[in-house]
Amino acid sequence: MLRFSLALACVVTFTSIGWAQPLANPKHSDRADRFYQIDQWLPTPNSARTASGAPGPQYWQQRADYDIDVTLDDANQKISGTARIQYHNLSPHPLSYIWVQLDQNRFRPDGDSVTSAPAPSLAPKITFDAMSSILASMVFDGGYKIESVKSFDAKKSVVGDAMKFTIHQTMMRIDLDKPLAPGKSLGFVIDYQYNIVDAKVIRARGGYEFFEKDDNYIYEISQWYPRVAAYTDYSGWQHKQFLGRGEFTLELGDYDVRITAPSEMVVAATGVLKNADDVLKPEWKERLAEATSAKKPMFIVTPDEAKTNEPIRTKKTKTWEFRADNVRDFAFAASRKFIWDAMGVDVQGQKVMAMSYYPGEAEPLWSQYSTEAIIHTLDIYGKYSFAYPYPVAISVNGPVYGMEYPMICFNGPRPEEDGTYTKDTKYGLISVIIHEVGHNFYPMIINSDERQWTWMDEGLNTFLQYLAEQEWETDYPSRRGDPEKIVPYMRGGNQRPIMSGSEEILQFGNNAYSKPATALNILRETILGREQFDFAFAEYARRWKFKRPTPSDFFRTMEDASGTDLDWFWRGWFYSTDHVDLAIEDLKLFQVDSGDPDVEAERKRKEKDDKEPTLSKERNEALRKRIEWQAGLKDFYNSEDYDPLAVDEAARKSFQKFVDGLNEKERAMLRRSTNFYVATFKNVGGLVMPIIVRLHYTDNTSELFTIPVDIWRGNGDRVGKLFVTDKEITRIELDPRRELADTEVSNNHWPPRIVPSRFKLYKDEKKKNPMQKLRDKNKDDGVTDSDSNSEDTKDEE
Repeated sequence: MLRFSLALACVVTFTSIGWAQPLANPKHSDRADRFYQIDQWLPTPNSARTASGAPGPQYWQQRADYDIDVTLDDANQKISGTARIQYHNLSPHPLSYIWVQLDQNRFRPDGDSVTSAPAPSLAPKITFDAMSSILASMVFDGGYKIESVKSFDAKKSVVGDAMKFTIHQTMMRIDLDKPLAPGKSLGFVIDYQYNIVDAKVIRARGGYEFFEKDDNYIYEISQWYPRVAAYTDYSGWQHKQFLGRGEFTLELGDYDVRITAPSEMVVAATGVLKNADDVLKPEWKERLAEATSAKKPMFIVTPDEAKTNEPIRTKKTKTWEFRADNVRDFAFAASRKFIWDAMGVDVQGQKVMAMSYYPGEAEPLWSQYSTEAIIHTLDIYGKYSFAYPYPVAISVNGPVYGMEYPMICFNGPRPEEDGTYTKDTKYGLISVIIHEVGHNFYPMIINSDERQWTWMDEGLNTFLQYLAEQEWETDYPSRRGDPEKIVPYMRGGNQRPIMSGSEEILQFGNNAYSKPATALNILRETILGREQFDFAFAEYARRWKFKRPTPSDFFRTMEDASGTDLDWFWRGWFYSTDHVDLAIEDLKLFQVDSGDPDVEAERKRKEKDDKEPTLSKERNEALRKRIEWQAGLKDFYNSEDYDPLAVDEAARKSFQKFVDGLNEKERAMLRRSTNFYVATFKNVGGLVMPIIVRLHYTDNTSELFTIPVDIWRGNGDRVGKLFVTDKEITRIELDPRRELADTEVSNNHWPPRIVPSRFKLYKDEKKKNPMQKLRDKNKDDGVTDSDSNSEDTKDEE
């Protein structure tokens, strides 16, 4: 405990922690200013994108409408199609060529996706599945076969002259005879075909799954037609090559699609089925109509009907016609094995059909949870964003674990062959459906650039997935969202900032999914509070619905709508690899020194009496002292009447004169017995955050304080905080409710607390058999039986 003179209280309290040092250049120093404003890192606001984060009066984006005929060849697992595309140049720029995405070219053996893949880990072991994937990717005859590209007059449905085109890996440039002027449109038609990838062998975002026992396939068909690349105000043509990770940046448009498939197959697709009379059995149509007002999901195609349908082979075909308005992509699924259930749900006055398609192998899990999870997602996401605007929302079970497209998504979890399932499988299914259906909002409607910024769709979507999971049931086992779940990643190395290009991300799932989702959860719960955050987040969704936002639009909107400067937050969480590690360095107690000489003497006497003698003093007591046997050495100061702490009258009069000169308020202040505690906090991890501290007192009560992040503005490394209380503190703790993703809890306590850990006992190495030694070595090397050498194309949500 320290005592201080009242007049010097502020000086003593705050100079003990030191003044802030000059702030270094934020881009060239480890001691960067953590509150450096990031405006100069963001694009300059303009008439298209304003400083508030909203679209400006001259905002524009391109549009592409599609009319497609496609045939699914079930005998050869092949797609062939004719895509008629009407491209609308709504930019202020004349365009001399158009770039088109050929995503299937990723599977060409000579493509960059295959040839640039790093060597897999072959030793000391590799799974058969992983080896199959490696070998298959080297020989699979993948990629588009472009048969022709010709001009097309949509009004007259007339095919014109051949157009010059150049294929560059996964992109195709179509050269125009003359530039396409602003405000004008251009039609062209592409005839093409490609072989469908086996998605159970080569990891992909779409493909087929073969069921050997009944000689059937499930097809989940995506990236199946040449798609016009995005042309934007911020980057021009977005024609980065598709290597598997960085997903898609596409233009919104209307789609008319006719899918020809074996007549026994049931087809699900983006959009509304336009020819139900031609392709659905009468009983299916009746059930579908009944399902629009059902109180729970009901079968359209029953399990028995699907089982009966599996062996049928008529060699006949049916053409399913679908219409989808204002979507950025189109996908479909087809199989003889599909069970189909559906339920209509009211979304702010609009009827939406929530539907699921799955084989018998997915039962009983899918009929119980899939469609219900769709409905739950539309409800929760709508609450935090906007009402779902499309007429259908579909979940399909097949070979792809989790992948999203407008109005339809592919989800993989299934029970065991005997129908039983683990807890992980159940919640894995619910979570992946929430996640993939949620992608309708981010990025299918809020049309962000996935090819460049994965976190803008995956991170925001994972954050809302967490909110939806927590409203599904109490103690839902969410994998991501809670701050404490990101701690191992934040503590570890081999990281790049969230604001990295999609193909350059390290630790893809943690970086693009978990970290931004956790950051937003912390921003909502701890920094802004739910009311401020929810308003700002919904404002972002409303502003950019059916538009294409960039990171700066998100950052600026969140600040604009919340009324809060968050540059420090974006800088730390999104632009750096700093982590949260706040520590308590020490705690000092100060009390007011009244200056009363009698009180001061009594305090010193008590301190002297309470102090244990030193070891030397204790041993010196037995020594013979000269003053005791040599006469004449003693004087007044050796007498029993001498008191070194005695107060003389002059001191009393001096103190009284001081008191007489004070007013009543000052006298009361002088008499205070309040405790002034100064806690010193250290920023070990580099990422500044609010200081959340709980004080525990001797009377077994406690108080929780949230100190704003602004306390670090003067010194981002170390800061002191004054706590004034009449109670006596016994201990203090940082982040007691684990809000901040603090990576080290051992330094979160004063006095320091022992944090237990555990260790395992094992047999002596000499007594192990050779196979056990190999297993242990593999474990130490990070090799497991489930290791896969296929590329990390998409994190398994």
